Amino acid sequence: MSDPEQTCVFAGVDGRTDTELPQWFAQRVERDEVVSFAEAIRSLPQATQTTVAYRNPYTEEWVSTERFNAVVEPGRLREQGGEESQADPLFHVPTDSYSIINPIDVYGPLEEVLREATIDDTVLGEVAFGEIRQYRGGGEVHMDLMFDGLSVELPERDSPITMGVTSGYDFFGGHAVYVEGFARDTRCANSIRQLTDRETVKHVGDVGDFEGWWEERLSQLGLVADDLLAFIEDAGEITVTFTDVPFDVTEFYELLEFPSYLAAQAASDARSNAADPFEIDMWTLHSGATYALTHVFRGKEGSSLDGYVRTANDILFNPEATVECVEQTYEQRAEAETGREGQTGIASQAALAQIERVSQDVRAKADQFEEREAALRERFAQVGE
Repeated sequence: MSDPEQTCVFAGVDGRTDTELPQWFAQRVERDEVVSFAEAIRSLPQATQTTVAYRNPYTEEWVSTERFNAVVEPGRLREQGGEESQADPLFHVPTDSYSIINPIDVYGPLEEVLREATIDDTVLGEVAFGEIRQYRGGGEVHMDLMFDGLSVELPERDSPITMGVTSGYDFFGGHAVYVEGFARDTRCANSIRQLTDRETVKHVGDVGDFEGWWEERLSQLGLVADDLLAFIEDAGEITVTFTDVPFDVTEFYELLEFPSYLAAQAASDARSNAADPFEIDMWTLHSGATYALTHVFRGKEGSSLDGYVRTANDILFNPEATVECVEQTYEQRAEAETGREGQTGIASQAALAQIERVSQDVRAKADQFEEREAALRERFAQVGE
């Protein structure tokens, strides 16, 4: 991803919490300063509203309007007249229906929840850690919040997958306040995003009860951890034998519409972690995709990354749809190469038959994925009630 303008690493809910970063995370972030979660959210830029005016070119007068308000950073307004101030205080000029939700409005209630909520008798605030990333002068913020000890333990691996949530917002009208399930593979620091449906609160009207909102979100994490392990184990049993299909590992990702640079990196990681580089299971193929998106993706956090994350997650959570997508894309390319007589070449016909055989193998195991996903959604609904 594009590098953020500023990153803050935190551990523990507040200064009274004696929390250290897990070693695997500390080695990767390489930060001298680590603050508490409470300090981190209070250091984020705030927003307030001020009057907007427009210039009448005929009278050269400035006319104020109540239909719009400028969303600005108050500290930068105070500094604007200073010689050393270079930060633009203006974030956005929305209509008067826009409601500012400041970081303390969202994450202050989370701070209180973390002091009370527990995992196996351990207070979440004592094992919380993560990072906050700022873009566009702090007007756009994304956060990964994880809990050391809330993990998925994979067989034959001493590096667990740590569970948590990712959350964020912006003051530009592009991102409502959001939260969704998240995990980080401690072996390679791959981010596994969108593990739950994204929940949002828009900057309009009553912003609601954030404390109850956070309690519900965090109560789902244990369910997510249990089901993530089951999905990984099932996906590990579904393999693609690349000697039996008409494309290599890089082309597999390209057929899923990954750009060539991401496809090449994903393929390299998948091959290096596979027991057999010519027969790779769906969990390893998913891990290759998440590696590329975490460490190589050239865009920024937002809609383009979200689309690739959904594609990567389908490899793990919906392998049938993934193989169908590969098959359809390959078929479309074969049809584009169809001869003038309207006949698909013999080589392409044979290739499509090869892909269809793989698709049939995946379909045979697809029912258990659908049943597991339906059960997970039902449990989420019960928790919400």
